[in-house]
Amino acid sequence: MGTLLALDLGTQSVRALLFDGRGHLQGRAQVKFQPIYHSPHPGWAEQDVQYYWRCLAQACRDLWQQGVDPHRVEGVALTTQRGTVVAVDAAGEPLMPAISWLDQRELDRLSPLPLWMQKVLQVIGEAETVDYFRRQAECNWLAQEQPDVWRKTAKFLLLSGYLNFRLCGRYVDSLSSQVGYLPFDFKRLTWARPWDWKWQALAVRPEQLPELMLPGTIMGRIQRQAALDTGLPEGLPLIAAGADKACEVLGSGCLSADLGALSFGTTATINTTQDHYVEVTPLLPPYPAAVPGAFLTEVQTFRGFWMVNWFKEEFGHKEQFQAEREGVVVETLFDELLRSTPPGAMGLLLQPYWSPGIREPGREAKGAMVGFGDVHNRAHVYRAIIEGLAYALRDGRERIEQRARCRLRAVRVSGGGSQSDEVMRITANIMGLPAERPHTFETSGLGAAMNIAVALRHYRHHAEAVAHMTRVTDVFMPDPQLQDFYQQIYRRVWSRLYRQLKPIYQEIRAITGYPH
Repeated sequence: MGTLLALDLGTQSVRALLFDGRGHLQGRAQVKFQPIYHSPHPGWAEQDVQYYWRCLAQACRDLWQQGVDPHRVEGVALTTQRGTVVAVDAAGEPLMPAISWLDQRELDRLSPLPLWMQKVLQVIGEAETVDYFRRQAECNWLAQEQPDVWRKTAKFLLLSGYLNFRLCGRYVDSLSSQVGYLPFDFKRLTWARPWDWKWQALAVRPEQLPELMLPGTIMGRIQRQAALDTGLPEGLPLIAAGADKACEVLGSGCLSADLGALSFGTTATINTTQDHYVEVTPLLPPYPAAVPGAFLTEVQTFRGFWMVNWFKEEFGHKEQFQAEREGVVVETLFDELLRSTPPGAMGLLLQPYWSPGIREPGREAKGAMVGFGDVHNRAHVYRAIIEGLAYALRDGRERIEQRARCRLRAVRVSGGGSQSDEVMRITANIMGLPAERPHTFETSGLGAAMNIAVALRHYRHHAEAVAHMTRVTDVFMPDPQLQDFYQQIYRRVWSRLYRQLKPIYQEIRAITGYPH
């Protein structure tokens, strides 16, 4: 067996990751992104689409410069950030910058839906949710606010679909990448049927969308220009994988419903893989897994471990200088802040809704820190951030268990935060479950590589690929006393915070207009 190349394009960087058939990382090249271009309009977040392509190509070339032979690569798969969209013309040229998943623009006014649909939504009590979907949909915003651009839009793609087009010359994408405001049928795992309400709610038309492929199948082959740009061999198979979170769950080995996959990334999530359709929040569907026919019951905290970066920029200047001086990653120095503070941060609690939600929490949600006293310093603030995120994931776990009717036996943790032993211990104690660390930090890339291995028939199916390509190296068991301590805080205080503060958030929103 040769090597398997995963191209992992996240929010902060793109990585070219080379794995062998046993899941061992053989090579790694990373190109960090410049900050996303924020337009003069508040809340907008855009990026030059060609910049993403140039960074991806550079990551590949950097890998070859490390001595890796590109001709030993058997296949390549792409996994990307979710929800970033690209509009291209008939020649495949971008018509505007990519609209990032971080973008907060929305429509101020909506055209009326058909009368029958309005009545149905009113009866089932979901009119506000569908209006939110319509306001947030980028295609609707383009059609209404930039009609000249929309008239020229031949294809409306997720970033994954655009990069697949650049790689193989076909408008094709993995069905497991379809997370966004698109006419996707999450039950049937394909584009919606002609009579589905999403076609009434969205401006996009079927001919503007790519062909969808099952994860673990060959989508196309590397075309000549892509080979020249990246150094990949022309004709190399391009394999359908999935979005970064879906591949992360797979790469962590979380295929059973009783194993939770925690992602400590820019967005913090808890997922389980289900073999049937389960809505954890009514009318908010599970996402497609990176395994054919499976679903992910995801609950997310939108800003998640982005808050660690927020803390670093606002309060972590000392550690930044020290990290630069010692040549270490700054986040490792934050572990000392956790070791220097007691569990519970001496009564300081954080509600981590730095960005509003949809239903739980709602659109009015804001972040909060409560319990301040003269004993608190920035170390307590950092511990409150980590504990607050773990409480939010604990809440997500309970919602999943209730709806899926399956208790978790352990959680497996990926993402930047998983590298910290202190964060892992806090997670185990707040979750009340063993917190397991996979053998590699690059779990999203590994999940993409597993799809290559299945497509090329190195393994018969994804379960066999998981059995051979991933393993647990560290297990953090909950401490019974700390577990009980955190349980009391969670039950008696944290779980009540949002309900108590919601009316205040609504008043803030009514007075200030923020969030919109």
